[in-house]
Amino acid sequence: MSNQLIETPIGMLNVVADEHGVKAIEFAAAPDTLQQPSDVTRHCCQQLAEYFAGERQTFEVPLNMAGTEFQHQVWQALDTVKFGETCSYGDIARSIGNPKAVRAVGAANGKNPVPIIVPCHRIIGSSGKLTGYAGGLDIKVWLLTHEDPSRA
Repeated sequence: MSNQLIETPIGMLNVVADEHGVKAIEFAAAPDTLQQPSDVTRHCCQQLAEYFAGERQTFEVPLNMAGTEFQHQVWQALDTVKFGETCSYGDIARSIGNPKAVRAVGAANGKNPVPIIVPCHRIIGSSGKLTGYAGGLDIKVWLLTHEDPSRA
């Protein structure tokens, strides 16, 4: 297992990976966390730096996320929401062919181990209201505004 810290406008992130890909991106990482970088973590941190600099809208890093088949189905659907756009939990439930699974989609969204790369921050309530986010609503607002400055 390898990991690498990256300082970002939303705080210190810890990128965790194994030989197969990125397993997690952790918010509020302690700056004194022992780092064991690898090619995978370096590549991911480079792409995150480009995203935060406004130079990247999609990510091309290998992922190795642990989760159920349903969670993976939801995470794949999240990955189709384009930079600067949002959709609702209901939209995701319908896109995976399970329109009644709105709450389950919300739970799977909340378990996304690689936020930002798999853009769970782009999912909002059906009323347009911002809902919870693992990193906190202030970070969700920052990410959405970063991607679409008209939201400010």
